[in-house]
Amino acid sequence: MAPVLGEGYPGRMAEIVNLNRARKARDRAAAGEKAAANRAAHGRTKAERARDAAAERERNVLLDGARLDGPATGKPAPEEPG
Repeated sequence: MAPVLGEGYPGRMAEIVNLNRARKARDRAAAGEKAAANRAAHGRTKAERARDAAAERERNVLLDGARLDGPATGKPAPEEPG
């Protein structure tokens, strides 16, 4: 009589694992962790970028208005007659 599975074996049988799937899952998890770290270190939201761009535009307008020479070209402004 042949032994029934589980009888005579000290533990359960191992679960069969597809090594390609396991490797890809491991790589996906590692890439996800790296992406999360990069987002935390370098990422900014679209609203933050827009706010910074608006602040820079305001700063440039203010500085251009305070120039003694012509606007942003670097050439002196033409003298007014009179």
